Amino acid sequence: MNLIDPAAFHARLGGHGIDLFAGVPDSLLQDLCACIEDLSPREKNIITANEGNAVALACGYHIATGRYAAVYLQNSGLGNTVNPLLSLAHPQVYGVPMLLVVGWRGEPGVKDEPQHVAQGRLTLPTLDTLEAPYQVLDPQQWEAQVDWAIDQMRSSSAPVALVVRKGTFARYAAAERPTSLRLSRERALEIVADTIGPDAFVVSTTGKTSRELFEIRERRGEGHSHDFLTVGGMGHAASIAMGMCLGTDETVFCIDGDGGFLMHLGSLAVTAQQAGQNFRYLLINNGAHESVGGQPTVAFDIDVAAMLTAAGFGQVESVRDETELADAVRRLAATPRSALVVEVAQGSRPDLGRPTIAPAANKVDMMAQFGASRP
Repeated sequence: MNLIDPAAFHARLGGHGIDLFAGVPDSLLQDLCACIEDLSPREKNIITANEGNAVALACGYHIATGRYAAVYLQNSGLGNTVNPLLSLAHPQVYGVPMLLVVGWRGEPGVKDEPQHVAQGRLTLPTLDTLEAPYQVLDPQQWEAQVDWAIDQMRSSSAPVALVVRKGTFARYAAAERPTSLRLSRERALEIVADTIGPDAFVVSTTGKTSRELFEIRERRGEGHSHDFLTVGGMGHAASIAMGMCLGTDETVFCIDGDGGFLMHLGSLAVTAQQAGQNFRYLLINNGAHESVGGQPTVAFDIDVAAMLTAAGFGQVESVRDETELADAVRRLAATPRSALVVEVAQGSRPDLGRPTIAPAANKVDMMAQFGASRP
């Protein structure tokens, strides 16, 4: 089967006047995203905090220049785009043309993880509801589909989507990013798990963090009933943990990632102010959207600890050395409404698996540990 050359796709969009790219990376689009990062100047490829930001950015760019932006996202990110697509870009409001490139996780008939099944089944109906014309990208006729999409968005002054199936784009080698960090995320999680013990309640963020925590528990035979694995809903781990803290006196540890931290950053201010004394926040920062290809975030370019302090966390520490981590976690556990930032290197084991317990079963097991009654 022929696959689409990411560089050829990038060039064809450029030939149609699309010279700005923005969005949140997706595993199905990782080769295209790597190509965009390689071939576009830094100021022309904006990896946004969330997908709605990218739609708003595309609106502003078109209004200032008359040119067009392409917004890339996983279909799970469509939820973040609904408000700006309908209340800003829609033809009945401002009428802003833009190209949406949407990775189709959970496509019906294609095996995927539980969190993608409903999203995949509802992706095309969601685009219909948003009144966004679309085509599913076909490697045999992709040039004509790109031409159609550009013509459609220009003539209608509206967003138009190209939906991307798994395995549509050919491989594109991403550039290596040098780092001085040596601590891996999995090793950091092992130290955290050792320090807080198997009976601590944990909410872990989307992606490889939850996968690694699951495997650590499996290796140790500790069970999973004290862990909530946030397999979907990127950016909401802290809010889930806050909700737990409002319903229990037990200490709850939120283990977040930098991509999730940035995606809904405003929620951290509310959490820091109102989560209660039993909330603990641990941010593992590798400066990347590693689970979907390793594209960079801005988390190494900002003072994350200072932002958490400003939000209202009473004690905030940062560590990057394995020898310092266990003591820092002990201080986190002992200090109400505290936060800890752990800087780690990118990378994970090639044989890293996925949770084998269904999310609904995980929920029931955790409710039993809290002693929560089921209605």
